Amino acid sequence: MEYKSDVEAVDAMAQSYKDLKKEIGKVIVGQDDVVKAVIIALFSNGHSLLVGVPGLAKTLLVSTIAEVLDLDFKRIQFTPDLMPSDITGSEILDEDRHFKFNRGPLFSNIVLADEINRTPPKTQAALLEAMQERSVTVSGTRHELPKPFFVLATQNPIEQEGTYPLPEAQLDRFMFNVTLDYPSYEEELDVVRGTTTAQNIQLNHILTGAQILSFQQLIRKIPIADNVLRYAVSLATKTRPKTPMATDMVNNYISWGAGPRASQYLVLGAKCHAAISGKYSPDIEDVQTIANYVLRHRIVRNYKAEAEGISEEHVIKSLF
Repeated sequence: MEYKSDVEAVDAMAQSYKDLKKEIGKVIVGQDDVVKAVIIALFSNGHSLLVGVPGLAKTLLVSTIAEVLDLDFKRIQFTPDLMPSDITGSEILDEDRHFKFNRGPLFSNIVLADEINRTPPKTQAALLEAMQERSVTVSGTRHELPKPFFVLATQNPIEQEGTYPLPEAQLDRFMFNVTLDYPSYEEELDVVRGTTTAQNIQLNHILTGAQILSFQQLIRKIPIADNVLRYAVSLATKTRPKTPMATDMVNNYISWGAGPRASQYLVLGAKCHAAISGKYSPDIEDVQTIANYVLRHRIVRNYKAEAEGISEEHVIKSLF
């Protein structure tokens, strides 16, 4: 659909977000911030890492979003014996004795990488090439992935036996790190009431792949004031210990800070947060709202922070 102006397009995007939330709300009770973060990442052409204990509807959330968005969806259950070719695809010999590329589950619009830390680094790396390059290389041939392409990975924070934690360089590929919390008592009542009776929920398609791609381009066109841009970049810069802008708290409790990718995602995320809130340009509040999602997995606490119970969120809040 063509819009007469970028202003009209931003209005349409804000309305689409409202419609999406309403439709997702038919299945997902609560978790408003999580739904919002995932949609912002999607509109900004970024990937998300969902961290939460089992049973918080991480998988259901992703499949619901895929259905409402009218996109192709595949789920990959990561296990210790999963090989790179199991997710990217492999070459097979067809009837005419010619090699033919058999596409793996990565060839989809939304890929749910369930328990990404359960698989060895070799397979994690294959997924991360796809996330960064939006393509897969098999036997020297490059295969483009469909557009839009969006990875939602889940991680269970409590069980660490037999897991392969994602290295910092790989975590950096995720735009957002979104933590899911337990539902409130009232929300849990609604969940149990809805899931223990017979019900048939029909979800409507709200957005097509083409509309999402146009929104992704629109986000980059949204103007940003110089003071907001400087604020976003300074937030990321302040997280780097032993540098001129580092705060005392960062010098005391952080061993590694966020890289330049954090600055880029702070700006893109703030632009998108402004657009879905019906604003035509982001302000400092928009940057602060998404700062936790962008910086949480990009700063590394030292032993002192762990000993004193200082969390990443504590440090990020101290930078505002």
